[in-house]
Amino acid sequence: MLDSYGRKIEYLRISITDRCNYRCVYCMPPEGVEKMEHCDMLTLEEIEEIARAFVRLGVKKLRLTGGEPLARKGLVDLCRRLGAIEGVEDISLTTNASLLAPVAAQLREAGVRRVNVSLDTLDAEKFKKITRVGRLSDAIEGIRAALAVGMSPVKLNTVLIGGFNDDEIPALVGLTRLYPVDVRFIELMPIGHTTEFGAEAYLPCSVVLERVPELTPAGTDGGVAKLYTLPDALGRVGLISPLSSHFCAECNRMRLTSDGKLKPCLHSRQEIPVRGLHGEELEAAIKNAILCKPQMHVELSAEHRSESARNMNQIGG
Repeated sequence: MLDSYGRKIEYLRISITDRCNYRCVYCMPPEGVEKMEHCDMLTLEEIEEIARAFVRLGVKKLRLTGGEPLARKGLVDLCRRLGAIEGVEDISLTTNASLLAPVAAQLREAGVRRVNVSLDTLDAEKFKKITRVGRLSDAIEGIRAALAVGMSPVKLNTVLIGGFNDDEIPALVGLTRLYPVDVRFIELMPIGHTTEFGAEAYLPCSVVLERVPELTPAGTDGGVAKLYTLPDALGRVGLISPLSSHFCAECNRMRLTSDGKLKPCLHSRQEIPVRGLHGEELEAAIKNAILCKPQMHVELSAEHRSESARNMNQIGG
């Protein structure tokens, strides 16, 4: 289905829980957030029903997010059921990977072919600082498990934060020489609890090219990342620039929150409830949400914050 600006909507991001075992500083406050009651979250059956409606309207790609999706019971079975929907061409997962190793093989068998892993630093102490509770070793174990079971591509998402991890850019890029992974740098977005960061934290992705000048252009990944490679590297480097060079004109996605709201734009307050709707009524609400998708998001910078009414753990990115 086309939105009002001619963009073909083929991608649905599904937040299956707002809960997470980390407390990342750009995602939620130190004390965490008030947990949604289980009865307020979409059931797995409701998620499947909404996904089927989207697929009937032309969506081909599904991504499961959170919070931390691996914290939701029944994830493997949900992936298997979503993969059985005729018309679904791709199922993927965004995760912090801390819980991934024990279930990587099951997810691969259930149809998850690729995974995005949040990895903001290669320093164990800094990792604990940015996540407040996490261990780098758990994430590394999960990444290795994903590679071992044949998930491809494995993408490592690094939120670029000036004064925190910009000194690690060469080391993170260097991972592509050692492993068949995509390391993707994402500009810090002024949304939710990023208020503690000063203006110096909001670096443009162009700084990656300045720090590693041997990177050469390699097209796009079919999504929002501009790709680069090092000579003889096994993987690629991606740059995602929602602030310095927004990609709204190519945006082909919708977002479903874990409590059953559709977000036409990550940075908008607008949400369309679909829980409890079925059949033609559900499809009509989805069509309306797609047609409500704005041409572009609001200006984003250290001074101009996102208008989203939710924290990132409640949206899934």
